[in-house]
Amino acid sequence: MKDVVGSPQSVLVLGGTSEIALATVRRLISRRARTVWLAGRPSPALESAARQLRDLGAETLTVPFDALAPEAHEVTLGKVFAEGDIDLVLLAFGVLGVQARDETDPPAAVRVAQTNYTGAVSSALICANAMRRQGHGSLVVLSSAAAGRVRRTDFIHASAKAGLDAFAQGLGDALRGTGVHVMVVRPGFVRTKLTAGLRPAPLATTPQAVAEAIEEGLRRRSAIVWAPGALRLTMAARRLLPRRAP
Repeated sequence: MKDVVGSPQSVLVLGGTSEIALATVRRLISRRARTVWLAGRPSPALESAARQLRDLGAETLTVPFDALAPEAHEVTLGKVFAEGDIDLVLLAFGVLGVQARDETDPPAAVRVAQTNYTGAVSSALICANAMRRQGHGSLVVLSSAAAGRVRRTDFIHASAKAGLDAFAQGLGDALRGTGVHVMVVRPGFVRTKLTAGLRPAPLATTPQAVAEAIEEGLRRRSAIVWAPGALRLTMAARRLLPRRAP
């Protein structure tokens, strides 16, 4: 099931309740996506997401997946790829954590780091190797604009995202010439259930707008996508500013 550029027929979502990923999948179903796998912890929210996608006409299946259980990733994801080629993998799981709490609670900080980085490294490599064997596919990794300049207010979450961002870029380099495309997506503040109650940052956006940017990036086979695009210049300017003295 080989994809037309930007129009995959089969999609695997790692983080099956992600609002950004689901908004992206809905757009893709309106094009030509017909098979969707939602991987995530079993929950009513995961089943509800699957039902909504089925109502749009896509064969949608759920698979148990836990970012914090990398020892199970090979078997779990291997079963998905054994069912047929996957044109697009959306790596969309992650946690924000609570900075004020986590920096005084090392186990909680480690959980944030392991979810956002270690779990992502494990699952991304497994999916990348599977797509390399099938000879085609795209891996979209949801990073964060925060990865470009780690701040005092979110350095635990942002540092893990910075590691993931660098890893995904290197993976893209390693896969060049194999038919597998890796795209890093750097959204700014996205208004979702996850960020409800937080003060929106400048250039705040929506899952639907990020989904549109992802689809356009897939068509262009971009390596890096900023959402919104204006963030690229904003973050470039911010990196030139000196860090504040403690």
